[in-house]
Amino acid sequence: MKQLVLVFVGGGFGSMLRFALGRFLNNSQNGIPYGTFAANIIGSLLIGLILGFAAKNDTLSSNQTLLLATGFCGGFTTFSTFAYENHVLLKSGDFTSFAIYTIASFVLGFLAVFFGIYLTK
Repeated sequence: MKQLVLVFVGGGFGSMLRFALGRFLNNSQNGIPYGTFAANIIGSLLIGLILGFAAKNDTLSSNQTLLLATGFCGGFTTFSTFAYENHVLLKSGDFTSFAIYTIASFVLGFLAVFFGIYLTK
């Protein structure tokens, strides 16, 4: 039960921060939803750092890892919003923004995780 509460609390904080970032950065006139993009890339870097620290000398407990990686990063990043925003870009015929957003999200997301893990070594 304690683990569920840790994931719940971390996810709540992550979701609130993602919402605030989206309100600040997303703008319907600029095409690419920069708030979701930033949340997914920052979250990828954070999960790399968190899991890298957790693996290195057991610096984080399993409960801390659940709170931060599963909870916070899980709530902060979002695949469903990413998929919906891509749907909107395709529906509006903005194929350039769709391609840039999708490719940049995957490439930079993977690189951010790898970089986060690299930084902990």
